[in-house]
Amino acid sequence: MRHNKKFNHLGRTATHRAAMLSNMAVSLIMHKRITTTVPKAKALKKYVEPLITKAKQDSTNARRVVFSYLQDKYAIQELFGAVAEKVGDRPGGYTRIIKTGFRANDNAPMCFIELVDFDENMAKTAKKAKRTRRSKKSADAPVVEEAAVEAPAAE
Repeated sequence: MRHNKKFNHLGRTATHRAAMLSNMAVSLIMHKRITTTVPKAKALKKYVEPLITKAKQDSTNARRVVFSYLQDKYAIQELFGAVAEKVGDRPGGYTRIIKTGFRANDNAPMCFIELVDFDENMAKTAKKAKRTRRSKKSADAPVVEEAAVEAPAAE
């Protein structure tokens, strides 16, 4: 029976898996987006999201706990600095997985995993309405009322 055996072993020993996830988490924090396979991305999501939550409280103990997972002081500075500042009000869901297709040589499902608040293309900003080719009126032109324009008197 598989009681309480939730995580994917990824075909690796425990130490190899821990080292791989640590390296992938450092790359994700430093570059904000990495390309990998879907199972690795799902495992990385479960690994890195609690670390980001821990980074929201900037204390010595939190830094030591996160450093025990990542073992990279520059990634810790980035995580507790820019990343924690951007995700401070977000209650969770710090990463996004977007599938990109299949790898050419072994047909493995590929994706990229990114930090949500650092993607400018997906940011919720008010965009200017795009005009279609069919519209006759321009959106910027002022509307002229017929009463304001006087026609010359015909004799």
